[in-house]
Amino acid sequence: MAALSQSLPASNPPKALSSNKTSFLPSTMKFRSKNHSNPTSLTLTVSSTHKSLDALARSSLRREDVLSNVRDSLSSCLSETYLDRTVPGLQSKTRGKVRDIYESGDYLVLVTTDRQSAFDRVLASIPFKGQVLNETSLWWFNQTQHITPNAVVSAPDKNVTIAKKCSVFPVEFVVRGFVTGSTDTSLWTVYNKGVRCYCGNILPEGLGKNQKLPANIITPTTKAVDHDVPIAPEEIVERGLMTQSDYDEASSKALSLFEYGQRVALEHGLLLVDTKYEFGKGSDGTVLLIDEVHTPDSSRYWIADSYEERFQNGLEPENVDKGLGGFELDMQL
Repeated sequence: MAALSQSLPASNPPKALSSNKTSFLPSTMKFRSKNHSNPTSLTLTVSSTHKSLDALARSSLRREDVLSNVRDSLSSCLSETYLDRTVPGLQSKTRGKVRDIYESGDYLVLVTTDRQSAFDRVLASIPFKGQVLNETSLWWFNQTQHITPNAVVSAPDKNVTIAKKCSVFPVEFVVRGFVTGSTDTSLWTVYNKGVRCYCGNILPEGLGKNQKLPANIITPTTKAVDHDVPIAPEEIVERGLMTQSDYDEASSKALSLFEYGQRVALEHGLLLVDTKYEFGKGSDGTVLLIDEVHTPDSSRYWIADSYEERFQNGLEPENVDKGLGGFELDMQL
């Protein structure tokens, strides 16, 4: 694995996985160009009647700065990988919606690309998205070791994680703290249709959209090819997808992970609304946390400070998620 780790950076043209351009992210979160000039002294002497025009002109220049930096960063998108062609010892490649997975003996090499998916489709690529997802997961994997062991071995690159190969449970543990969502399988959709027993959970009457649940719940889904299908815990065991003991252990860990994630998120002004976890069994039979943890791809976050007032007024919460609509560029000069 040492040789593999040394081979990974710079093995994926056109973007080398360890490209120096990754340093662009933290230094230009506001997309300010290094050669962006300050307003001249003439700006300070314009009459009040023309100040709005001056502000508009500067905003236009600012917009050009933003677009220029975005265009430059697009060349760094990691949309496809071909490590099996260049790194000795790597075997078959599995292409997920976001991650490319390679096998190497008892290990997996997971490359988190910049691909953007929604509703089980890949829509586009976003510069540095893969790096953000991978490093976010790695932070959470490290922070949650007191709750559960995980499959992570090392991270030789900002987009790459090497993990132990596991026997993956074909079940996703979706944990929810609020009645929300808009898809066919979302908790609010089914609740609004009158369903009061969902995935083994008894739901009380009188809940409103985006309301906090009395307690966090798990709504498991099967890992189907086209889309995930909700399933009750007893059916998971009856169908042989997991043993009762494995399900009990994994579900307990999922709830503990979610409660911990909620506490950490709240300390930073966010509400962790819902997320999903995946587990597998290691070669020694240990149940391990795998895949990703509390990333924008796997989780829904709301702004905490404004939640209560907006909920009481029937407004949608301010959200932070993987959709482009959830982000606003700071255009202030």
